[in-house]
Order: sequence, then structure tokens, then C-alpha cells
Amino acid sequence: MRTFGLIGKTLTHSFSKTFFENKFAKEAIVGVEYQLFELNVITDFEFLLATQPNLVGLNVTIPYKQTIIPFLDELSTAAQAIGAVNCVQITKSKKIGHNTDAFGFEYSLNAHLPLTSIAGNYCVFVFGTGGSSKAVQYILQQHNINFMLVSREAKIGSSIAYSQVAEHLGERNLYINCTPLGMYPNVETCPQIDYTKVTKGDVFYDLVYNPEETLLLQHAKQKGAVTINGLPMLHLQAEESWRIWNKGWKIPFCCIGVINTVQLTIVYYFFKLHQIAPAL
Repeated sequence: MRTFGLIGKTLTHSFSKTFFENKFAKEAIVGVEYQLFELNVITDFEFLLATQPNLVGLNVTIPYKQTIIPFLDELSTAAQAIGAVNCVQITKSKKIGHNTDAFGFEYSLNAHLPLTSIAGNYCVFVFGTGGSSKAVQYILQQHNINFMLVSREAKIGSSIAYSQVAEHLGERNLYINCTPLGMYPNVETCPQIDYTKVTKGDVFYDLVYNPEETLLLQHAKQKGAVTINGLPMLHLQAEESWRIWNKGWKIPFCCIGVINTVQLTIVYYFFKLHQIAPAL
């Protein structure tokens, strides 16, 4: 039995186990299991490995996406550049850290708002500075998209405070929430920006997927803004993790021009069905 799983401090919010169990059932994948492993501290990771000899792959969630790195033997190019890991490939000889958050964010955002249309047309605000935020920043930088980091307190030369966002708005704005604000069970929380300034030309992307519509997205929708939740990103990063664990094919970036997630999913399974591994 090959074991896969998710590590984090508190995992009651996670859909990962359900996602993978459904995947195993639909695709008739046998001899595998997906478990949730709550670690009180990251040093428990070594004990987990010692007591779970069948572990071959792990996803990593808050608060361990950065603190997991010293326990790994190797990092992928993207994980090294981002400085955060959310996927661990475990072999007999080493533990390799990857970042599939960047993959999931890039594909899912582009399916709703083409990345080529953002630079010069949107003021971009990234809420939070943790592991997920680092993956988002990496993708924005890869596409030459300028952005402002936003946190509870302003840091000179680094980030602005939520209360200062209104001072930097453009005609159209893209807000990306990389914090756990609004995530179950704390569904009554949200980033404290001035929502009266939100317009129909704005786009809100919340990486939180549970609940599907956070308080942030509710506020945005009331003002007529476009809203995107983190569920497509979750599915895409999970599928990319599965590919890494099983050394499979990768979705070509040219396919992310499809206009919505449904079409992206069709493309995904087309390549999978035909066992195509396109060059990138």
C-alpha cells in the first residue's frame, strides 16, 4: 500500500483527503491511500517518516511550507526560487521538495483573467507574505506583473498596510488573498480593506476554498466585482502533485489560454487519456 498525505498543524478545513479519495475511486487507482497528518511542530516530521514507511508523497499546508525545507534533501528549481514547499516527493534515498501552488495559481488565474492582460491594466495587491504568497509572487514576477504586498502592518520598502490599499488603487484592481482570513472555521474574518472603493472592474482571487465563498468574496460580489475562489487552484496543484509523485506528464502552458476551468479540465484529461507528454 502506497501512502500519500497532507501535513499541517490543523487540517479540519482541508478538502485534500476527499479530493484524492474521489480521484482514486473514479480512476480505479488501487493499492493507495491518502491520510491527514496533523503535526504540532515541524520537528514531528521526522517521527512521521519513521512511523510511516510506506509514505511516498506528501502535500504541505500552513504553517509548514517554509519550515519544512531544512528537513528535505533537495528542492526543485521552482521551490528553490520561491522559498516554500507544498509537495514532497519521497524516495528510498531522498526527500525532494516541490511547489505546485505556483502551478495551480498560474493556470487557474489565467483561465479567468489572461495573465497577458494584467500588466499595465491592473493594480495588483497581494494579501499576506507567507508560503502561498511567495508562490503567487513568483508567478507574477515570471509574467512581469508589478504588485504590492499587503499585510497587517506596513513595512518600509516591503509592504503596505490594509488601511493603505485605498491610496494606491487604479482604474482596475486585482486583489489576491494569500492569508487564511475567512477560512473555516473562522468564516467571519476577512482582510480589512475599504470595500466601498471596490468597483465592477475589479477582480478578487481568494486562495481560500473552504468556504467556497469567503466573506472577502461576498463583499466583492456585492460591489459587482469578479470573484474567484481557491478550489480550481486546489485541484490543479493536487493533480500536479500526483504527477510528480508518479513521474507523469505535465499540462503544457499553452493550454492555459482556455477561457474557463471546465475547458482546462477537458484539456487535462485529453492529454492524460492519450498519454501525451508535450514539450514545454
